[in-house]
Amino acid sequence: MNTQFKKGVIEICILKIVSEEDMYGFEIIDKLSHLLDVNENTIYPILRRLTEQNMFETYLRESSMGAARKYYRITDQGKKSLKEYQDEWQSFIENVMKILKGEIK
Repeated sequence: MNTQFKKGVIEICILKIVSEEDMYGFEIIDKLSHLLDVNENTIYPILRRLTEQNMFETYLRESSMGAARKYYRITDQGKKSLKEYQDEWQSFIENVMKILKGEIK
């Protein structure tokens, strides 16, 4: 997939999956990597930025596999932004499809 296409949608995908369930970083990477070509070098900087922007809050949870894991939970601000992004994305996709189908007036 074109890198520029991917960069524009990964953030909204991260917000969406964390809105459904609190997750730790590797879990997010694993879930996304089933459909998108992503890795930790892409995801962790986005997680840090979203946390700094108060879209996520973090907490530690003990793990039976070793050290405690940092979990991400979406905030009310994150939920609001996700809704706005989804609305903008839907409108954008509809307009792009009109262009691709030759439906420009």
